[in-house]
Amino acid sequence: MCLFVVSHASAQRALVIQTDFGVKDGAVAAMKGVAFGVDPRLPIFDLSHENTPFDIWQAAYRLKQTAAYWPAGSVFVSVVDPGVGTDRKSVVLKTRSGHLFVGPDNGTWTFVAEDLGIDAVRQIDESLNRLPGSEKSYTFHGRDIYAYTGARLAAGKIGFAQVGPLLPPEVVRLPYARAQLGGDGVLTGTIALLDFNYGNVWTNIPEDLFAKLGPAYGDRFRVTITREGRALFSGALPYARTFGDVPPGEPLLYLNSLLHVSLALNQGNFAQAHGLAAGGEWTVRIEKISPASP
Repeated sequence: MCLFVVSHASAQRALVIQTDFGVKDGAVAAMKGVAFGVDPRLPIFDLSHENTPFDIWQAAYRLKQTAAYWPAGSVFVSVVDPGVGTDRKSVVLKTRSGHLFVGPDNGTWTFVAEDLGIDAVRQIDESLNRLPGSEKSYTFHGRDIYAYTGARLAAGKIGFAQVGPLLPPEVVRLPYARAQLGGDGVLTGTIALLDFNYGNVWTNIPEDLFAKLGPAYGDRFRVTITREGRALFSGALPYARTFGDVPPGEPLLYLNSLLHVSLALNQGNFAQAHGLAAGGEWTVRIEKISPASP
C-alpha cells in the first residue's frame, strides 16, 4: 500500500507581495521577516518591488496583470501608499474569485475589483491585526499591518471574518476612460501600462473590441496618442503576430499576453522613443486604414 502524506507547508496559501520600495534597502526583507515570523512554512512570493514610487495606477494594473493566474485563496499584499499614516482605510478585499487583497484602499484595487468582482470588504482592526510592538510606527504599514495581516490570513491564523468590521462592498476606484468603438470606426482607450524592460505600450483596448475593426495580419492602422489633448505620437503601424514579423527598429501593433492592443518597436523602446507614459490621462485612438495606403 502506498501512503501519501501532505505536508503542512503545502496546505499554506501563497502570500504575494508588491511594493514600490525597491530592494536596495531592508524594507522588503523586513516585510518578509514579519511574514516568516507568523509561520516559517509560509510560501512567500514577489510580484514586483520596482513599481514607480507613488504610482497607484501602476500597482493596480500589475495586480490585473497577475492576480487571476494565482489559485483561489492566494493572498496579495500591495503597498504603493503615498498616503501612509493618513485617514485612508486599511482593508482586505475578498473577490468573488476567492482571492484576498491586503493594503490601503487608495485605488490599488480598481482593476481586480472589476475583473474578479467584489465579494466583501473588511477594514483591518489594528488593535487585533498589527505587529506587536509597532504601535508607535506610523510610516511603515507595509510591515506593521499589511504583511502581518496578510501572513496571518495566508497561514490560516485568522479567517476573513477576523480581519475587522465589514464595510460596504466597494473600493476606491481610479478614474479612467474605458475602451470604446465610435460610430466613425475609431477605437479609443488609454495607455494602461508600459512594459518596463522593453518600452512596449499596453492599452486597455481588448481583443474583442479590436476584432470589430476586422483586423488581419499585415493590415495597417493609424494610431494617435495624446495626453490631455496634446498629440505625442501619430503614425501608421502594421498589425503583426509578434515582434519579429517586422524588421528591427520598426514599429508594430500587436495583442499582448493579456490580449489587449499594444504598440512596440522590434528590439527598440517605443515609449522612450515618443516620450510616453501610462495612466488615465493618456488617450489612444486607433483606426484601420487601407493596406495600400502609405
